[in-house]
Amino acid sequence: MWHIEGGLGKNIAATSLIESLHDRYPDRKIIIVASYPDVFLNHRLIYRVYRIGNTQYFYDDYIKNKDTLVFRHEAYYESNHISKRKHIIDSWCKLMDLEYKNQMPVINFNLVQQRSSQKWIREKPIFLIQTNGGPFNSESAYSWARDIPFDISLKIAESMIKDYHVIQICKPSSRQIPGAEVISDQLSPIDLFLLLALSEKRLLIDSCLQHAASALNLPSAVLWIATSPANFGYTLHKNIIANPPEIEPKLPNSYLFDYSFDGVAYECPYYSTDEMFSIEEIIKSI
Repeated sequence: MWHIEGGLGKNIAATSLIESLHDRYPDRKIIIVASYPDVFLNHRLIYRVYRIGNTQYFYDDYIKNKDTLVFRHEAYYESNHISKRKHIIDSWCKLMDLEYKNQMPVINFNLVQQRSSQKWIREKPIFLIQTNGGPFNSESAYSWARDIPFDISLKIAESMIKDYHVIQICKPSSRQIPGAEVISDQLSPIDLFLLLALSEKRLLIDSCLQHAASALNLPSAVLWIATSPANFGYTLHKNIIANPPEIEPKLPNSYLFDYSFDGVAYECPYYSTDEMFSIEEIIKSI
């Protein structure tokens, strides 16, 4: 049994090790308890999938007097992950005694899901831009630590809108790009993945879609600000890392990590978006 907490992107990353678990324990059935069970339902090597908090009779069925291996490790707190020396998948491998072989996430669509993808077809090829990520129900409209600053996303969209149908993925409270098709309602993971699969070009952030794009073998431009591709990225993508801040930041409340994912305002070490990225470099990478 493998227990996986956290956001959608973390659950997608975990799919990379299903086959490795099967190869390591070929005589055992794989049971997943996850915060996003939809991600795992179409994997043929998985025996059962449960949502965290919806595990009625789990102890009686799988633990009591059973020869069950339980993996409930938090890779975020593994030393090499904290030090940004290893990818989260590599950290999981160490914790679960698996060989790290640069495994990639896996997303499968069943027949019905494949046919439902037609609703995402547009007259022009799709340019997909995820401007905002993190918890959907968060009150914060913008996290400087990983969201795309609005003036940058606006200029990128303006450069693409002549030849592409621009679709923006964001939260309801986020600023919307004029002229873009804005998706701020919470889609199911499968719907989100199907839209991604039909996109022609993509500008993403350190959030669920860059993990999903790697699973679908869709090279994308990915912006990184306060998080690191060494921990969460994939070499398939064009990873564009923000310039180092000109002034050393002060982080009085930081413990094991430098910046928090939700982008606490006083931690931001930048004074303008020009310090972060070159728009020309981003457009070229797309």
